[in-house]
Amino acid sequence: MTNNTEALVLRFVDYGESDRIVHLLTPDRGRVAAIAKGARRSQKRFPGTLDIFNHLKIQLNRRSSSGMQRLEGAKLLNLFPPVRRDLGCFGLACYLIEMLDRAAPEGGGARDHERLFDFALDALSSLVAGRVDRSLRVLYELRALACLGFKPELDSCVRCGVPECGQLSPYFLVSEGGTLCAPCRRPQDAATALSRGTVRMLSRSLTMPIGSLSRLSMGGKMLEEADRAIRNFQRFYLGLELRSQQFVDRLS
Repeated sequence: MTNNTEALVLRFVDYGESDRIVHLLTPDRGRVAAIAKGARRSQKRFPGTLDIFNHLKIQLNRRSSSGMQRLEGAKLLNLFPPVRRDLGCFGLACYLIEMLDRAAPEGGGARDHERLFDFALDALSSLVAGRVDRSLRVLYELRALACLGFKPELDSCVRCGVPECGQLSPYFLVSEGGTLCAPCRRPQDAATALSRGTVRMLSRSLTMPIGSLSRLSMGGKMLEEADRAIRNFQRFYLGLELRSQQFVDRLS
């Protein structure tokens, strides 16, 4: 059965003499892999469309039996020119797309797939040349984790539930998924201290439109705290060492 849907190209691998295997993020099925027969020869069905980051309208043959789907055709909707012209944008886009490629679910609820797809589109659309730095990478990474279902608790203590960890400086406990107030901290906890300003900044970033994240800026101690907390959180819950991480770190 052939179905029309939208998709983002996460990655591709050339296969055989003329085919291409494409890994896609879709709003209705999440992450799917499909083979585009003759893609490297056919300019009619795949006119320069199957490249990383591309937003497409596709015809996908959803086979009822197990196995790879078949991509029958694709039309380019957006190739996100700023992402391709600016090295900082390109690096951050690679980082996000690799995270989605390796962590986005293949099954699950349609609403979850749609939310993740919308996040990816908004993130790529909002990247502006010359405005990508380490602070923005941390905030985008946090939003990606939240859309993947790994949203840290930043508004209350994960143990006692006191909002904003009372009036005390909070800690961040990765193993329990969020902030921890001082009275609830145990000697054996591998928790790291955060300033209240860092916690509030991260919490605020989770509710803002993606395009507004570039207005937030972290520097000095706040950035070091946020970067360490979110990076450790990602490694703990996703268990990933992303290949593009070092590239992005050098750029930022």
